[in-house]
Amino acid sequence: MTTRHTAAASAASAAVTVVIEGITLPATFSRLPDALAALWEALRILPLGWAQYEVCQGYFGPEAVGRVEEALARDGRLVMAFVLAGRSHTVTVEPARR
Repeated sequence: MTTRHTAAASAASAAVTVVIEGITLPATFSRLPDALAALWEALRILPLGWAQYEVCQGYFGPEAVGRVEEALARDGRLVMAFVLAGRSHTVTVEPARR
């Protein structure tokens, strides 16, 4: 297993904190798949445009765990911005502070 895959595997099993700025409070989950499921449930009901919906689904939907693990291993956190009702919001996934 390469260092990148080892780091991604650690990211999946480590606690993460997620937040949708201006929409949700930060929430900490013990597992990345649970955090992404919660994010996707919150995001998919927002009145996003088609393109934003597709991007959010790609980053946080059911098939996204591997991509987020890689982003956490590579960059330490994942931040994605979107616009809703003329206001910019960010979605952040990062390791939970101990």
